[in-house]
Amino acid sequence: MTTERTSPPLTGTERETLRAFLDFHRETLAVKCEGLSDEELRRAASPPSTLSLLGLVRHMAEVERAWFRRTIDGEDVPLVWSDAGDFQAAYDASRSSRAEAFDAWQAEVAHARRIEAAAPSLELTGRNARTGEAVSLRLVMLHLIHEYARHNGHADLIREAVDGTTGV
Repeated sequence: MTTERTSPPLTGTERETLRAFLDFHRETLAVKCEGLSDEELRRAASPPSTLSLLGLVRHMAEVERAWFRRTIDGEDVPLVWSDAGDFQAAYDASRSSRAEAFDAWQAEVAHARRIEAAAPSLELTGRNARTGEAVSLRLVMLHLIHEYARHNGHADLIREAVDGTTGV
């Protein structure tokens, strides 16, 4: 299966544009992982770093959960892979599988999409779980776009190190 990527609109509302760019980057991460075995997805790009494609997927599940469910929706839910609130735990994909990581990530993306769609405006605010500061949905969407874009750059390099694939 080849993941189709959203084409952000050339003209559209701010919300449509933010939503499309966020979906484009979510889909890009999925594309970077396509066609690889669990072992290949767990392979570290550049030892001593343990960063892997599967670790990035797990990390982005945590990021989606933290910003949309915890910050914007105010849910009192722990992180997916750490009861202690350690975001770094997600990077350890040494015993994880594609199914486990992708199921968690896709579930968090689905939650995030529902929360965003139900929000009356980008001005909706939640509270940062660590600082207690007010945070707008706009900021959260921009932060997620930034986070995905940065990690998709890592995914480019990791994928090339795994099997030589570039340009996807």
